[in-house]
Amino acid sequence: MITSMSNAQIKHIQQLMKKAKARRESGLFVVEGMKMFREAPKDRIEKVYASTSFLESGDNRAVLEEKGFGSESPDMEEVDDKVFRSLSDTVTPQGILCLVRQVDTPLSSMLEARQPLLMILEDLQDPGNLGTILRTGEGAGVSGVILNKNCVDLYNPKVIRSTMGSVYRMPVLTVDSISDILPELKKQGVRTYAAHLRGEHFYDQEDFRGKTAFFIGNEGNGLSDELSGQADCLIKIPMQGQVESLNAAMAAGILMYETSRQRRKVL
Repeated sequence: MITSMSNAQIKHIQQLMKKAKARRESGLFVVEGMKMFREAPKDRIEKVYASTSFLESGDNRAVLEEKGFGSESPDMEEVDDKVFRSLSDTVTPQGILCLVRQVDTPLSSMLEARQPLLMILEDLQDPGNLGTILRTGEGAGVSGVILNKNCVDLYNPKVIRSTMGSVYRMPVLTVDSISDILPELKKQGVRTYAAHLRGEHFYDQEDFRGKTAFFIGNEGNGLSDELSGQADCLIKIPMQGQVESLNAAMAAGILMYETSRQRRKVL
């Protein structure tokens, strides 16, 4: 049992929770709670940490054993309650966290769908927005989410929490520059749309039933002129009152579900 906050494993977890660089270098990220543990793919779990009080429950131990992390497993560690609380990123820790291996999905895999739907995010900074886009994207049938390197880290604990498990299932790719992938999208016949205040048409006046990609920009500044200038079409969401723009995740959700609606051929 781990009883010291100076334990090397504890320090490693703390680094993974606080620093994107540590996550990148190790290829791991931290997830907390029973739901996130249950949904994590077994082959991607590197290590499980459970508090002493968590392990006092027979039901909890059964869940661990069911997934192959019983008391005899070398990949499961018991952690003193006080030490575990120092690790938790939540107000009321559930007593279980695990280290999970990161996965980058190649663009080619995202384009294998008959009619791909991609969300391409530029310089997004809010963890909640990114997590919500992944979660909404799974629900709307998105083929993949592509981030440029200036976006908030996909494996930030706040992003992970807000995905509610979708981080395990939604294909995601991080690229140095979005411009680098645009030639391949064009080659594959993907039509790109930029959500922009200077949009030529309202979003519901376009046909998204073909191969489609949406550009979503930074919360404060929107899309860069460089990227919006490379889109095949600028679209806008109609606004009333004095509102100029919507939250990035809200705008993305509207576009994803309009695409889903059109593809279901709902009038």
